[in-house]
Amino acid sequence: MPRVIKHPELRREELLDHAQALFLTQGYDKASLNDVIASAGISKGAFYHYFPSKEALLEALADRFARQALAGVQDILHDPGLDPLGRLNGLLSQSRRAKIETAPEAWALFETMFRPENLVLFHRINLAASASFSPLLVKVIRQGIEDGTFRTFDPEGVADIVMQFGMATRDVVAKAIAGGSDADMEAAIEVLEKRVRLYEIALDRILGLPDGSIRIGEPGYVRTVMTARRRTSAGKAR
Repeated sequence: MPRVIKHPELRREELLDHAQALFLTQGYDKASLNDVIASAGISKGAFYHYFPSKEALLEALADRFARQALAGVQDILHDPGLDPLGRLNGLLSQSRRAKIETAPEAWALFETMFRPENLVLFHRINLAASASFSPLLVKVIRQGIEDGTFRTFDPEGVADIVMQFGMATRDVVAKAIAGGSDADMEAAIEVLEKRVRLYEIALDRILGLPDGSIRIGEPGYVRTVMTARRRTSAGKAR
């Protein structure tokens, strides 16, 4: 049977797919490069041509997660009809829509990503997302400072606060996943809804805006995302 020659970028993406599946099912620390190589059905020499180390593989995987999370934001940044506040809320809205649209599939990722053995992977993905998303936030915040929309003195610091929101809520989601009961989920939803509101108020104050200007989550957003797994499971049961 003739050997199939694949485009290097296609082969690279396939290797990342295999690595992602193994890291999420076995845990980043437990899954070895040999496991990835065996799963991909590729020689060691060919694999190391793309990724010289497990660390390089992790970096590439984290970067891919970050790129996927940023899909669609350029239209918001370059929309002439939006002022800086509109752009900032647009970026946050894009993130909300992505989470709602992919919530059923994302829960499978959450349940594995939040395992203790995947803490390294979780943090690396967050670092990659921050490296990609923070400069966009800083740019919008600077625009708002320049035109008087925002009254703050540290745009980089504000961007850091926005990016820390995901990290700050990780333990709440992880606890709900570990508990597994409806009561655990309801408790997590209550905490997260309060946390979202708290962050909105904090960002309004930090940016010198009236309360209610920043919208991290629309009413019902947290419940929609957090109960996606329950709805999907119920649908399959029927």
